[in-house]
Amino acid sequence: MSDGTGKRPNILYIHTHDIGRYVQPYGYAVPTPNLQAFAEEGVLFRNAFCANPTCSASRSTLLTGMYPHNNGMTGLAHRGWSLNDYGQHIVHTLHGAGYTTVLTGVQHVTSHAKGEPWRIIGYDKWLGNEEAHERAVEYLESAPDAPFFLAVGFGDTHREYGPVTDAGDPRYCRPPAPIPDTPETREDMARFMTSARVVDDKMGVVFDALKRTGLDKNTLVICTTDHGIAFPAMKCSLTDHGTGVMLMMRGPGGFEGGSVVDSLVGHIDIFPTLCDYLDIEPPAWLQGCSLMPLVRGEVDTVHDAIFTEVNYHAAYEPMRAIRTKRWKYIRRFENRGHPILSNCDDSLSKDVWLEHGWADMAPDDEMLFDLIFDPDEAHNLVGDPRAADVLNDLRERLDAWMHETDDPLLKGKVPAPEGAVVNDPDGLSPQQRPIPA
Repeated sequence: MSDGTGKRPNILYIHTHDIGRYVQPYGYAVPTPNLQAFAEEGVLFRNAFCANPTCSASRSTLLTGMYPHNNGMTGLAHRGWSLNDYGQHIVHTLHGAGYTTVLTGVQHVTSHAKGEPWRIIGYDKWLGNEEAHERAVEYLESAPDAPFFLAVGFGDTHREYGPVTDAGDPRYCRPPAPIPDTPETREDMARFMTSARVVDDKMGVVFDALKRTGLDKNTLVICTTDHGIAFPAMKCSLTDHGTGVMLMMRGPGGFEGGSVVDSLVGHIDIFPTLCDYLDIEPPAWLQGCSLMPLVRGEVDTVHDAIFTEVNYHAAYEPMRAIRTKRWKYIRRFENRGHPILSNCDDSLSKDVWLEHGWADMAPDDEMLFDLIFDPDEAHNLVGDPRAADVLNDLRERLDAWMHETDDPLLKGKVPAPEGAVVNDPDGLSPQQRPIPA
């Protein structure tokens, strides 16, 4: 695709930590007016999922088009993990198509301890980590010549949240579905709402700059997050609370008009979608599929199932899952008889659960949920004979996917890279001193 002059569209990839779908365009009482206006002008994917509800692994999938256990990012970049091959990052494919690639703010697919992350990844330009929205505006106002890929990342919605402002009043908010409604959890949610409004304001500054410079007419904007919000049973969980993400796209060539897509899609589809959209030969390693047929209305669905995984977060906690339109099946591979508490960020909500015995509640080895009658994934049907056929089918399909993708978990514990550090899976907090993996 080009703008009529032979110039391909610019790409703006703008993202934030830990926001899930808890924003206004997805129907939640979390005021994000800039994201709402963006959704009304673009395409909102109602059932979008990350491949892994942990920070680096999720981003690695979007940026390589591969599952974490295939691209190497089975843990956190700042704890010692990296991509197997940074040449598989999307910036290199875009370089070959004439793009200038630019980074500002959060990237989290390589460690800052290793030198200059932007050079390791392969970006042409690095605008700095602080005030990413302002650096992005400066770049947009510089009248960039070549088509560009600009990555703008925010960390404001990552814990610890800042103090509550008028964007979130604890008296009048409600915590997310898995969390009880108490004064403490309302305070926690109000702090999240404040952080979401901060990110919304910053994204709004970038969106305004696109329009002010006229670049919006030839720029595809991809707006998303890495995974669910940092509350118990959400981030680092393979229920939809952890894997469900906001994904909105706006730009020429079909990403207009305030439309909503209900089909199952994933971050793993972004890279192949861009190749299709830009008429670029897709690399052989891509494991997702283009969403362009969905956007153009040529098909109703591109996936009959979404596959997700967890390997390492703060601690090792191997899990795999398959989600269809109606059913979710989750398998845990190393159940220690209690929740892996070090994989849950410290919070007021976590304190409430711990005060009521969460540490002694052993998670099930297998879980099956009927998402029509149990959308909160609270009632495990593994032992229900009425669901036996569904359970066996999903077990087989998950096993087949693991074999097709050469999942290292089939051979035993997923290995950590030399020098990586993790938390004790029997620990209480990710803030406790990590140990060599």
